[in-house]
Amino acid sequence: MKTTQILGLMKVISWIIFIGLCIQTGAIIISFSISLFINPGAAQSLYMGLDLSKLYESNIGYFINIMSFIIVLSGLKAYLFYLVLKIFSKINLDHPFSPQTVSLVAKISHIALGIGIVAVLAQNYSKWLLNRGVLVEQNWEGTDFLFLAGIIFIIGLVFRRGMEIQHENELTI
Repeated sequence: MKTTQILGLMKVISWIIFIGLCIQTGAIIISFSISLFINPGAAQSLYMGLDLSKLYESNIGYFINIMSFIIVLSGLKAYLFYLVLKIFSKINLDHPFSPQTVSLVAKISHIALGIGIVAVLAQNYSKWLLNRGVLVEQNWEGTDFLFLAGIIFIIGLVFRRGMEIQHENELTI
């Protein structure tokens, strides 16, 4: 496969993931709102089998905090893929090291870091709740995104250096 074909395939996959994450975030917000304002029983089946009804019954503040973490994480993941889609629309394979691309890669590393930090905070909050006798069954995936942020940060540095070399070559010719 050629590079343009691989990039086209990755763009389609990124669009699918982005749309899925937007739908997921919207569904979580709607189900959270319904459980909070209309039907407290909806906390039993929030999104894809997520059952926080015991948490809702024990303390509504804890429920709101956990749901806030879930919504923020889902929204940040959708925004991350939005930025990936922007890269696909901005990248020029003849001159891939543009200031826009370097900026987008840096933003992606910052968002990935933010996702990792929020996930670690949510995980620690869940442990804190567990110490108080409240079990929250949720996989936060925090360290994965911290590692991803580090990798993307390094790629961003490579892109920045590539942009500098590309600019030097343009001045030389």
